[in-house]
Amino acid sequence: MGVSRRTFLGTAAGGSAAAGLAALGVAGPASAAAAAPAASAPGDVVGKVTVGYQGWFAAIGDGAPINAWWHYSANGSQPPSPSNTTIVAWPDVRDYTRTYPTAYANLGNGQPASLFSSYDQQTVDTHFLWMQQNNIDTAALQRFNPNGSEGPTRDAMAAKVRSAAESHGRKFYIMYDVSDWTNMQSEIKTDWTDKMKAHTASSAYATQNGKPVVCIWGFGFADNQRPFAAGPCLDVVNWFKAQGCYVIGGVPTWWRTGDRDSRPGFSDVYHAFNMLSPWMVGRIGNVGDADNFYNVATVPDLAECATYGIDYQPCVLPGAVLLRQRAHGDFMWRQFYNMVRAGVKSVYISMFDEFNEGNQIAKTAETQAWVPTNSGFLALDEDGTPCSADYYLRLTGDGGRMLKGQIALTATRPTQPVLGGDTTAPTAPGSLHVTAHTSTSVSLAWSAATDNVAVTGYRIMRVTGSSATPVGSTGGNILAFTVTGLTAATAYTFDVQALDAAGDISQPSNQVTVTTDAVTQPGANLALGKPVTASGQTQVYYPANVNDGNADTYWESVNNAFPQWLQIDLGTASAQVKRLVLKLPPATAWGTRTQSISVQAGPSVPLTTVLPFISYTFNPATGNTVTITLPSTVTARYVRLNFNSNTGWPAAQLSEFEIYSA
Repeated sequence: MGVSRRTFLGTAAGGSAAAGLAALGVAGPASAAAAAPAASAPGDVVGKVTVGYQGWFAAIGDGAPINAWWHYSANGSQPPSPSNTTIVAWPDVRDYTRTYPTAYANLGNGQPASLFSSYDQQTVDTHFLWMQQNNIDTAALQRFNPNGSEGPTRDAMAAKVRSAAESHGRKFYIMYDVSDWTNMQSEIKTDWTDKMKAHTASSAYATQNGKPVVCIWGFGFADNQRPFAAGPCLDVVNWFKAQGCYVIGGVPTWWRTGDRDSRPGFSDVYHAFNMLSPWMVGRIGNVGDADNFYNVATVPDLAECATYGIDYQPCVLPGAVLLRQRAHGDFMWRQFYNMVRAGVKSVYISMFDEFNEGNQIAKTAETQAWVPTNSGFLALDEDGTPCSADYYLRLTGDGGRMLKGQIALTATRPTQPVLGGDTTAPTAPGSLHVTAHTSTSVSLAWSAATDNVAVTGYRIMRVTGSSATPVGSTGGNILAFTVTGLTAATAYTFDVQALDAAGDISQPSNQVTVTTDAVTQPGANLALGKPVTASGQTQVYYPANVNDGNADTYWESVNNAFPQWLQIDLGTASAQVKRLVLKLPPATAWGTRTQSISVQAGPSVPLTTVLPFISYTFNPATGNTVTITLPSTVTARYVRLNFNSNTGWPAAQLSEFEIYSA
């Protein structure tokens, strides 16, 4: 498992910034460095804002090959809790359609404490949507040694990041972290050749000077996690350059002087890179530190890079929440200001989703209302200043605008921690209705609320008498939710509230009452042995496998080509259809996955949409079976399932498609 870089960098600077200034004899900025242009013209990294993207969080039940609470728990076989955790800050999860319950106490607002999984495509899509909304140009996907148990999950994450970047107009590149990689010199070349190079075919893969970008983080660090000599490191850099790559070096802070956190004798390695990105986490923690490093590192580093024709991509970090470094954005803005006034053209944000160190810019709990009550975690308002969950995304966006000359250089932070002094609650959500129900779940949908600033989320409430209990939440752009874990043949009442970034809560929507289905499933399977057609198939996984009565055979659509469909001809236009049973092979090797499916039916083509796209979870613990009860009985000859996503595989999959009249 990749470790936090802070574990070895916390004391590596070997002294204060002031001491470093005195040692170098640098008293102030060098005007020549401030005016020095980048070695390269603007591309996908030069002149751009890049974020470090870990993508390394998983949960048991998300379908990831690693099958663990990856990077959430010290003991990955158990859910995270106050005594079993590796994170130091709590994510805001309102924008994710799927989260996973933990062993923490409820949040301060009473909602369950659940966490996202990076393995869910919707999670990655959400992250890249945030990048798009805040004009963040490029994501550097961290790739640690891929040859152990983490390898298959990391391979899958590369494909998910590629898809999200393509969908949201962002760029991405592979950033190898060589920490604890014993056979790095040979294996990194094999991994690039056999696996990662294929992603350069994507229109979203970052290029610079017409070459695909690759970063190697960790050469030259004076620690036991990266014990490599200069020779093998130089060999790797030159090998990637010989493959036609533009190569970035994630290097020690003191690469230029070759001391403190840098091994001596690495000058040739550092100067062989096309771009240098010195590490900064653990080096600075307040505005004073940032100003000192402007003098002792940024300005002389920039001059050195200009001398050797190397592009320069220094780090900007929001600060650790746990260490109370953020100062409601003043710390991060000062770094942006210092970079721009020095003449820096490109920056690397450390990091996007690093909840293990607490220096993430991704949406984070705003107040203690959004933090588990027994966690001890701080929220973004830890210094008494309210900050919206997306504040550091917005701050990064404004810093990028200043970097690109779209706003004037200013030492005064233009980004407000909360948009406006908002005390106006959103309007109530409208038209709450039931879209489907089973014996254990109820699917709800509603129309959007409005707000004077923005609706940031919805809270789904179960109503019992005069009281209401939260049973789930969604992001502001998600207008549907499925309540699970219900009892069969039982009446439930629900309503929905809207929330904004200031914590204002709307009046509840209209209430709906629904009775879950009984467990009994009478009647014959109308689909058994009937003609089946599909949008396509992979290899021998034929459409006819879905109604042969054998759950161990299955259909699989063409890969990486959503949407896909599957249709059964019942042979008579008068068939009565009320309930669908969908199955995947019951073997535990088929891990939990969620497929987004809509239902169409009718006596003839074109068909009518009976249910819109809804996410259904297939779990081997419950037989990998999903039951869909239609809102009313439908008269139909043809019943079609449309698929537009699958968290377990890049294709639609189904082993049995059963149709019942009741």
